[in-house]
Amino acid sequence: MKIELLNKENETTTLLLKETNPTEVNMLRRLIVDEVPTLAIEDVTFIDNSSALYDEIVAHRLGLIILKTDLESYNLPSECKGKKKDEEVCTKENCPHHSLLLKLEAKSDDKRQKESKGYVYAEEIESKDKVVKPVHPKTPIVKIIKKQRIEVEARAVMGQGKDHMKFSPGLVHYKGYPTIKIGDIKNADAISELCPAKVFKVANGKLKVDDEKKCILCKACVEASDDKIEIKGSNEDFILTIESWGQLTAKEMLLKALDIMDSKLDEFEKQIKKL
Repeated sequence: MKIELLNKENETTTLLLKETNPTEVNMLRRLIVDEVPTLAIEDVTFIDNSSALYDEIVAHRLGLIILKTDLESYNLPSECKGKKKDEEVCTKENCPHHSLLLKLEAKSDDKRQKESKGYVYAEEIESKDKVVKPVHPKTPIVKIIKKQRIEVEARAVMGQGKDHMKFSPGLVHYKGYPTIKIGDIKNADAISELCPAKVFKVANGKLKVDDEKKCILCKACVEASDDKIEIKGSNEDFILTIESWGQLTAKEMLLKALDIMDSKLDEFEKQIKKL
């Protein structure tokens, strides 16, 4: 497999994977989405909550807050450095290798009402680890009015997307590299306008491909041209798009996915030798 960077913009990275197949690309996609671990709030203890929202709703919102994750400092309970030899997973509740304590304490006053209209934001969560903090500081958690307050203690743990989507580090999708052949087209302007991805341009009255990589293989142009346009997605070259939620960079996600793949292959080899 050959990898080429096509585009990197904000949290979205697009790669061109050459000389591979759908099985390998989909395996990489599933490893990233389902198995690359991240930190997310799992347990919440309420000390005080006089807001209009029930404890369960606030806890749910806290659980969905995206936390920056340090893969060097934290790992899964099953891979924890602090677990005992006879344990499959670390059972220590507040083990620093796979969990982190967080705190949120906020009350309504004139300053809060003036600056944030009473909203409590994710940036107010206190973390014992300066690296682990909300990726989006202005994520609203709850709104409090005069004489209301909220105080909670939360525990973030390492988990995987296959157990709960809140642990998934991002969205990953792919498509076969598009090949476009244009026949004798009479309605060039109409087809160019019809394309949702703006793949075509019109030059001297003729329809031409501006950027085939933009093609989403919807084939709307094929139907509009009475099959005079032929579009095909490659089975050997693929465009892979990684949209990170922010816990990890696309590079971190890819490298960790490859590490997990190597580990699974090593385990598979051990099982084969036992046969």
